[in-house]
Amino acid sequence: MPNSVEQLKKQIKVCMFDQYGTVVDMQTGLTEVAAPYLRSKGWNGRPDAFVTWWRRTHFENSMIDALLHREHTSYREIGERAVDYTLERAEIPHTPEEVKYLVAQIEKLRPFPDVPEALAKLRTKYKLVVLSNGDPDMLEAAKPYHGIPFDAVISVAAANSFKPHVATYAKAAEIVNVRMEEVLFVANHAFDCIGAKAAGMHTAFIDRRKRPFGRTPHQPDITVPDMASLAALMV
Repeated sequence: MPNSVEQLKKQIKVCMFDQYGTVVDMQTGLTEVAAPYLRSKGWNGRPDAFVTWWRRTHFENSMIDALLHREHTSYREIGERAVDYTLERAEIPHTPEEVKYLVAQIEKLRPFPDVPEALAKLRTKYKLVVLSNGDPDMLEAAKPYHGIPFDAVISVAAANSFKPHVATYAKAAEIVNVRMEEVLFVANHAFDCIGAKAAGMHTAFIDRRKRPFGRTPHQPDITVPDMASLAALMV
């Protein structure tokens, strides 16, 4: 591994990050928001399970939208559809305003504890960029909450599709003006690493959840347990 990492360090100019679930802690943050809301509705299930349902439904709907590759649906709209469906599935009466409130909390998510220091270390050597499925206005609203001064924050809306469509990674590299192989794409999600690797980028899998990456020809170049470990390896 040291030899391949040393070669990688010479080639990489940009570290590009997924935002939701990689830079910011989506599961914990949304569970903290959902718990009091669900209690107020008299629902006695697990709030973390509710959030997992929500996120899986959102993921499925965004993948369908990407595969259709027609007119791009906003992340906010996909999110509201997912929350509405999840509340209906849980038999929780709700209003459109409540759905909008829950989805809006995505803009207020905080980073994982190790992220700010790790990214500050990476910034000494690389340009730092976000490529997110989030809408441009949502990503702009999130900046005061995560507090990380990225060199660029790119929404997949620029490519008219959700990740992992190849167009999203290609458009991001074009915007930043680098070759695909000069990018290390960093994500906590296997699907995002697979998409970036298949598109021609190098990838780093942040395995916070201790889950197997799975059988795919598009294996990550680096697998680490957290962002601090990535910074220690790459700087």
